[in-house]
Amino acid sequence: MYLALLVIFLQCSELYAQEKGKVFTFNRVEIKVQPSVKVKNGAPMSIICHADIIKNTDFQLKHNFTFFKDGKLVFMTISDKKDAQYEIPVAKSSDTGDYECTVKVDGKLGFSNTTYVWVAGMTKPILTADKKEVLEGEIVKLRCELPEEVPPLVFFFRKTKTNSAPKEKRILEQNQNFSEMEYYVEAEDNILQFDCFGKRQVRSGWDSSQHSNKTLVTVKESFIKPTLITRPSKNITEGDRIEFECSTVVAQMRDIEIIFQKNRTILNSVRDRKSLKYSTVATQEDSGEYLCKVEQGAVSKTTKLNVFVSELFPKPTLFASMTKLDENKDLILNCSINGLRRANFSILRRSSSGDILLKKSKILAIKVNVNDTGSYICKAEVKGIVKESKPVRISVYAPVSKPTLSVVSGSPEVVLGKPLQLICHSVMGTPPITFTFYKGDEMRKNVTNDTYAMFLDEDIGLNDNGGYKCDARNNHSSGVKTSNILNVTVIVPIRGASLGSVPYGEVEVGSDTAFLCSVKEGSWPIDFKFFKKTDHEVLLHEVREYSDRAIWHKKTMKRKDTGTYYCMASNRASMDVRSHPITISVILAAWQKGVIAAFVLTAMAGAGAVALWWFLHKKKKAKGPSMEMSGSALAANLTSEKLTRPPSDGNYYSGPDLESAEVDYTEVEVSTLDPHRAPEQKGTETVYSEIRKTNNGHFLWKMMLLVYSFSFSELCLCCVSDPEASGRLCTDLMCSGMSSLWLIAR
Repeated sequence: MYLALLVIFLQCSELYAQEKGKVFTFNRVEIKVQPSVKVKNGAPMSIICHADIIKNTDFQLKHNFTFFKDGKLVFMTISDKKDAQYEIPVAKSSDTGDYECTVKVDGKLGFSNTTYVWVAGMTKPILTADKKEVLEGEIVKLRCELPEEVPPLVFFFRKTKTNSAPKEKRILEQNQNFSEMEYYVEAEDNILQFDCFGKRQVRSGWDSSQHSNKTLVTVKESFIKPTLITRPSKNITEGDRIEFECSTVVAQMRDIEIIFQKNRTILNSVRDRKSLKYSTVATQEDSGEYLCKVEQGAVSKTTKLNVFVSELFPKPTLFASMTKLDENKDLILNCSINGLRRANFSILRRSSSGDILLKKSKILAIKVNVNDTGSYICKAEVKGIVKESKPVRISVYAPVSKPTLSVVSGSPEVVLGKPLQLICHSVMGTPPITFTFYKGDEMRKNVTNDTYAMFLDEDIGLNDNGGYKCDARNNHSSGVKTSNILNVTVIVPIRGASLGSVPYGEVEVGSDTAFLCSVKEGSWPIDFKFFKKTDHEVLLHEVREYSDRAIWHKKTMKRKDTGTYYCMASNRASMDVRSHPITISVILAAWQKGVIAAFVLTAMAGAGAVALWWFLHKKKKAKGPSMEMSGSALAANLTSEKLTRPPSDGNYYSGPDLESAEVDYTEVEVSTLDPHRAPEQKGTETVYSEIRKTNNGHFLWKMMLLVYSFSFSELCLCCVSDPEASGRLCTDLMCSGMSSLWLIAR
């Protein structure tokens, strides 16, 4: 058993060593084409894939070959050999493309280069027709097929008439190797020959197939070409009756139509008949080319015939003695034919509703008026042939009336710098009328119109205040009529409005004020308006002046008249010009200030007198008998007063304020007494006693303020009782002053 295991182990080791020693690598993989990369269509072709492999020892390998055309797999094989072959027994144009191969060996993969193979030529197409014999107007359906070819393909169909070059049609087929085409059989097609061929696009250009088999289609006429005859056939003269006949031979009498026409005018037509007749009395206008057309479905055949009609007599000519003449003048019309005297003449007038016969004669003489304006003709008849002359235009003119010149807007005014449009109009006169405009002596414009003309003058200056006129004339012999001269007023717009006042700035109550509104320039009259600016504009005064300024007197100025004022000026130019605003302040008059000053001074004088009296009276009481007291008692009393006086607070009043009062130091003689009744000792001892003065000024000021308040209240009552005379300022000032003084006094 151990021996068997040993043998197996040795054999496995030998096989492992053999497998481990097999090493190979791809040197290259290449592809070849036999017989060449360009192969004729139908010939055999081989695609060979060769694998060049390098090995360390000689051992066998399995090769997996894969062939591709234009990136698509076309063939696979497994071989022990280094070469593999893809056989194409019959090459077609569809085999044209890029070829490459891959080789796979034991997990390793090798790739060849790409080789382009061109199979030149295509298979011969096959052409079939659904009919071999057709009638004119029918349809032939053809089918061209390229067997064994792969789309996309381009098909070419060719139609060849007898003794004609082929006509070719092209169709691209993306998804099939055949194509169909319908051909309409036209008139006069006899024997038709059809063939086809195909093309495909290759890298080097286009590859074409051979032409297919030729297919013949016989065409039968559905009807023959028509015949056209005339009776008489020649030497036709005006007045002769001429007859036309158009006929054909029809295979099938179905939807057949015969049409007879001259130029683009259809003279006659019939349906489902083989012939057509048409007759007329020949005139020179009947000369020309005639056409007979036979139609059946889409088939049409025509025959043409030229006819010449000899002139029997020429057209008459109408002569007028005058073509432009005044009304009430004589007009003579004469109709004649060159070389012919005998004919039936008539003279007519053209009208929108038809010609109006004036006279059956060769000559017409009338006295004309403006209603006779128009076109006239004459007619001549010989052997039933009537010819008319060319029209003659007769214009009869009435004289123009004197024109009127006016401004289009109505008013003979124009604003400086604005255009002026004038109209010149003549009530009477036969148009056209020529109007001529003049500015001064200078001619500005000529206009031809019916009854009026317009003129626009865009160059208006300050000195253009007149001199416009116009002329009117027509073809009447009376000549030119001239309008009256039109004077136009040039309105200068307002410019530079300003407002002033006397006095300016401050005005005393009760006085008068003059407001002056003026402009730098502007045509008169001028409308002046005076405004006061408040929350909204208030119109105070307006006036129209034939001047460049206006004055408004404002009587008795009041305190409420204080404010901002401005003015506006306008004239017929319809442009309002606003001035800059001015401010007016209404103050007290001088006499009012004097009254107030007098009251104040009087009050002050009275207050001063009262204060002086009170002061003197108080002084007199203070200088009474001297107070004698012992120094110790006085000192004790003073000390006791200082010690026992309660503290002062806001709710307590203890007489004059000794802390803040002024201090006078006075020298006093004091007698010293012996308490044990000792003999009296006389001597002088200086004792400084603080005699404090109470705040007498406080009381004095109260008295003065009371006097002032009384005076102010009296004045205030006076102002309030007569505010219009004294002014609101007085009232406000005095009342406010009185209130303030009462507060101070309290």
